[in-house]
Amino acid sequence: MNRKLRMGMVGGGRGAFIGGVHRMAANLDGKIELVAGCFSSDPEKSRLSGEDFYLDPSRVYTSYEEMAQKEAALPADQRIDFVSIVVRNNLHVPVATAFLNAGINVICDKPLAFSLAEAKGFVDVVKKSGKVFALTHNYTGYPMVKEARAIVKSGKLGKLLKIVAEYPQGYAASAFKDAADGAISNWRMDPNTSGVSNCIGDIGTHAENLARYITGLEIVELAAELTTFIPGRHLDDDGNILVRYENGVKGIIYASQVSSGDENNLNIRVYGTEGSIEWHQEHPNELVVKWLDKPRETWRRGNTYNGPEAGGVTRLPFGHPEAFIEAFANVYLAASEAIRDEIQGKFPRPEGYDFPTVDDGVAGMAFIEAAVASSKNNAAWTKPGA
Repeated sequence: MNRKLRMGMVGGGRGAFIGGVHRMAANLDGKIELVAGCFSSDPEKSRLSGEDFYLDPSRVYTSYEEMAQKEAALPADQRIDFVSIVVRNNLHVPVATAFLNAGINVICDKPLAFSLAEAKGFVDVVKKSGKVFALTHNYTGYPMVKEARAIVKSGKLGKLLKIVAEYPQGYAASAFKDAADGAISNWRMDPNTSGVSNCIGDIGTHAENLARYITGLEIVELAAELTTFIPGRHLDDDGNILVRYENGVKGIIYASQVSSGDENNLNIRVYGTEGSIEWHQEHPNELVVKWLDKPRETWRRGNTYNGPEAGGVTRLPFGHPEAFIEAFANVYLAASEAIRDEIQGKFPRPEGYDFPTVDDGVAGMAFIEAAVASSKNNAAWTKPGA
């Protein structure tokens, strides 16, 4: 193909943080162009957002149903090649289903669905469509996360023993000083739109997914204690989870939005019999490798000693930091390869693609619901998906 992919977007209009992130990430490598969208359930806001993005007014829609129908009806050389979905959790599956059924590829924000049952049913929709479906667990896009995965796969750490994944934030703790709490009360705290969990569903799934991506291990069972510290809230703002993985590997997953002073401190440590790795999202260009019988090493992105997994998604030379937008863009870059293959009748490749899939999304939903069920049962050991 000798052209840019044509992108549509549902959600992400004026004032939406994550919509802007998706647009910047999609645009970073110059291979994707935004040409259409339904940017809000409010038709006027959608129209104004379309003006912000300099779109043809005829390609700015008042509903996602209208957008899926009209885009699919356009000639092949005009219609969107894929849609990016950045709406609330309860709309992920309905919107994605509408576009997949219309024959349009989908990139969707996480979590996959409103519930595990909905997620399981959606798997068949993806398979029957024959289209690309990518889920933006964006932290898998960092080069040194891919380097960590390659080290684990190589067996250099020996037999894996323990995984510790943490995602502490402190932003919600401001509610303890502000009784009105208007600044941070949002849809994520509403079970009618967010689902059964706030903190674990929002950021705990990133910690779970990061551990799954780097190690390839599935969770066998977990024991969770979720807490709602902020008065008046209906969903959790903190969670502590013990995990039993495959092959006897043990784990701890901790996620919190009331960890005062922490910003976006996602981090992971993987321990084996020969060594361990440690990565921090707030210092993403470094991977600490610690050995049983020699000094620890700090591996940095952009160097010749990086493997092809990290090197292949590195844009800048060493000493020029790459971070959040670039990692997000790597998910889009991998998904766009699959979309190009789909358009040319070459999808899927036998070797696969390096982006989170619907199966990763189902695993995330199973993790959320198992954590909630365990916590309600006094932290009883619970099997995801049971």
